[in-house]
Amino acid sequence: MISAEDNNTTSKEGTGVVNMQRDEQEQKTHRNSKGFCLLRYGLAVILSLCNWIITSQRGSMSIAIVSMVNNTDMTDPSNFSTVGNSEDMPNAGFPVLAWSPEIQGIIFSSVSYGSLISLIPSGYLVGIFGVRKTLVVGLAMTSLLTILTPFAAAQKVLHIIMIRVTQGIFQGFVITSVFSFWKNWAPPIERNLLNGITLCGVLLGNFTIFLVGGIISHSLGWPYIFYIFGVIGLVCCTLSVFLIYDDPMIHPYISNNEKEYIISSLPIEVTPPGWSLPIKAAARSLPLWAILIICICYSWTFASMSEILPTIINNIFHFDSINNGFLSSLPSICSLVSIIIGGQISDFLLSRNILRPVVIRKLLIVLGMLPGAGLFIAVPFVRGNTTIIILILSLAINNLCATVPGVNILEIAPKYNSFLNGVANALSILPQIIVPTVAGFFIGQDSVNGWKNIFFLSATIILIGMIIFLIFGRAEIQDWAKERTDTTTRF
Repeated sequence: MISAEDNNTTSKEGTGVVNMQRDEQEQKTHRNSKGFCLLRYGLAVILSLCNWIITSQRGSMSIAIVSMVNNTDMTDPSNFSTVGNSEDMPNAGFPVLAWSPEIQGIIFSSVSYGSLISLIPSGYLVGIFGVRKTLVVGLAMTSLLTILTPFAAAQKVLHIIMIRVTQGIFQGFVITSVFSFWKNWAPPIERNLLNGITLCGVLLGNFTIFLVGGIISHSLGWPYIFYIFGVIGLVCCTLSVFLIYDDPMIHPYISNNEKEYIISSLPIEVTPPGWSLPIKAAARSLPLWAILIICICYSWTFASMSEILPTIINNIFHFDSINNGFLSSLPSICSLVSIIIGGQISDFLLSRNILRPVVIRKLLIVLGMLPGAGLFIAVPFVRGNTTIIILILSLAINNLCATVPGVNILEIAPKYNSFLNGVANALSILPQIIVPTVAGFFIGQDSVNGWKNIFFLSATIILIGMIIFLIFGRAEIQDWAKERTDTTTRF
């Protein structure tokens, strides 16, 4: 006869077998859902392409204006002739405009003003309509406006300014949508890498427009810079329509293993109907302010170097525009590698439970900002090739922490991720507007020591941001971002 004890033993053994089989199945699902040949990594490449195209479209004017403007006739900014520069035969049949340096400055900055206007509202719209709709509308409109830019340039100055401002508004939609996408798609241990791949498109856009824009202008004529990048944007928009979905549960091409892995790795959120934001509590949140300050510091560094590096290269080597553009684009490639390395380091430490998430975020901030600030301080005291090497290294090292703000916002306030990303991106635009003015002031006061002051100021801003994040940075959901039953301030 079989005793009760034997029955219990058999039952326990059976339960153990079932548990072992379930664990093996979970491990198999996890293994099958890791690697680069997966849908979420393909979507990261597409979102990186979106960043690449809007960055290239934004920078097209910087390259095209060399052939667009007749610098010998600044009497009336609304006048233009249809006779091209004799030195630039491909542009002979296109308008050559008499825009003063002041007008050119307004045209350059108009895109940034447009993005500044839309970034915060676009975060709200993403929260209501979803990433896919906001992304597609923004990308389609900015691409169409890019194609229309040469026609607007042939009219009055007001037309081109309005085109650029409107383009910036729709680019704000794209920026917020791209960085809000990963809330439902990125497993926590892969957030840094996926965000890093997405962010690489910005650096590739700068590299492409520096390297290719001048060649297109010299070969085909300056309007084709806008036509080509506008058409590529529409192609990218078509890809987004068919491949970008807000939730892995409804994506038609995702495998069951990958879907199960993503869904099981994300925290379960019960979101009530409607949308509300505890504005006062968020405004008093020091961890949130630490992230926003880091965004400003990172953008300040990027804006400073994008303004200064081509001029320094020209002063040291006296290269022509094509060689200068190639050398100026090298920091973007080095920074791209740095972003991927930073993301891999963070995800590796998190997946192995080597360090807590908050320690990982602060470690990347220190690794990126402390050496970067030190190299900026060293720049005024070196000469020749060493100057260029230090600048490239400083920018590359600084990008080790490029993914921290976006990931950290998702950690402390996942429910309000899209809106807060819009706020962070809006604040990141401010240095792009302020830095040229500050740099012009320093250099205007002292053409020799002005450069030193720019580097010292940038290093100081970086160090202040790093210290603030080390003190106040957090990586857990804040109380004001949790679900609650009491009344919150409606937005």
